[in-house]
Amino acid sequence: MTLVELLLALLNDMFFAAIPAVGFALVFNVPQNALAYCAIGGAVGHGSRFLMMHYGVPIEWATFFAATIVGMIGVHWSHKFLAHPKVFTVAALIPMVPGVFAYKAMIAMVEINHLGYTPELVEILMENFLKAMFIIAGLAIGLAMPGLLFYRSRPVV
Repeated sequence: MTLVELLLALLNDMFFAAIPAVGFALVFNVPQNALAYCAIGGAVGHGSRFLMMHYGVPIEWATFFAATIVGMIGVHWSHKFLAHPKVFTVAALIPMVPGVFAYKAMIAMVEINHLGYTPELVEILMENFLKAMFIIAGLAIGLAMPGLLFYRSRPVV
């Protein structure tokens, strides 16, 4: 993949990640002046995960690092605009929720119930379920990371 193709793919990924970030920000009643920052956060988070995965980082770790980046940016914006960091970060992380992996795990579970046990279906179920859970854990821990680092009353070491 050439550099131009990579940049176009990255811009496409970031653009289409900003749309659900704004949509969920509207669902969460985020103030209107913060919607653009939710879109930017969603684009930066999903775009950074896209780049990391392009260069070989597993999706679980890429999601963790991208969520940490979004959390750090959210803390910066919260100091700048005197709002809670979750205003900027929660909606921005929604595009990284592993819906496809959870769906595949659920379909495998339904097929096991309908067709009966087979090792292949159990393998599909466990692989997709564990991948979805590790991605969700990466989102949660990555979102909590700035709070663990910046809002401590005692030093880390």
